[in-house]
Amino acid sequence: MKLLRYGTQGIEKPGMMAADGTIRDLSGHIEDLTGAELSDAGLARLRDIDVNSLPVVEGSARLGPCVGNVGKFVCIGLNYADHAAESGMALPEEPVIFFKATSAIMGPNDDVEIPRHSVKTDWEVELGVVIGKAAKYIPESEALDHVAGYCVINDLSERDFQLHRSGQWVKGKSADTFGPIGPWMVTRDEVPDPQNLAMYLEVNGHRYQDGSTKTMHFDVATIVSHLSQFMSLQPGDVISTGTPPGVGMGQKPETYLKPGDVIELEIEGLGKQRQNVGASE
Repeated sequence: MKLLRYGTQGIEKPGMMAADGTIRDLSGHIEDLTGAELSDAGLARLRDIDVNSLPVVEGSARLGPCVGNVGKFVCIGLNYADHAAESGMALPEEPVIFFKATSAIMGPNDDVEIPRHSVKTDWEVELGVVIGKAAKYIPESEALDHVAGYCVINDLSERDFQLHRSGQWVKGKSADTFGPIGPWMVTRDEVPDPQNLAMYLEVNGHRYQDGSTKTMHFDVATIVSHLSQFMSLQPGDVISTGTPPGVGMGQKPETYLKPGDVIELEIEGLGKQRQNVGASE
């Protein structure tokens, strides 16, 4: 299933994408795509619904983030060898963990705002993992059973804030609009191998990132299991799993986003995002 949220920011409704590409309204069956609705039992109930019986959402509805009320937005850094090299950092022995503020989350096609005093706002196409079953101290062999589905994430970053403003990376990762999620969550039964998905990102039509999840240093199962050793993971938590090479910081010369730019990114089978870039008010 392709599950999504649509409508005005902050009051999105749950929906499902039909085979004909129309958005179907799920609000008669569930209140939102959060928590228990993302469990195996919750998804099984949705799977039993005849999508063609659901009301069609007319017109061009805005898509919101595909998961509502995200509890934790956990990110993995330096998870592709080539990206670590272009960042001038060693490939880690364990997953590098950091957080983005949940206030950074927005819809997949909402406008990106370059924050005040930014000089190095950058892009990162990443595979997103949505947790559907609580996880604590789980082995790798059971890790994917705790995944509800997968989605596209643009892990936007302000590199000067991240690397030169002291403290943890969260400073450079958490500006408003720095977490587009969606357009939809594809349930795990429709993604047989999350480690074999092509992905790309373009700015103004120029392809900067062109990679695949097959080159991840730590795979999804390893990441979910590793995180569960340090914190419990709850239904609705979102994990961003790292980016392939081609970020702005790695260009020669370095290249960063500016007002008027257009970002397009896609992961095979998971959909596409498109963001217009502007300056923060």
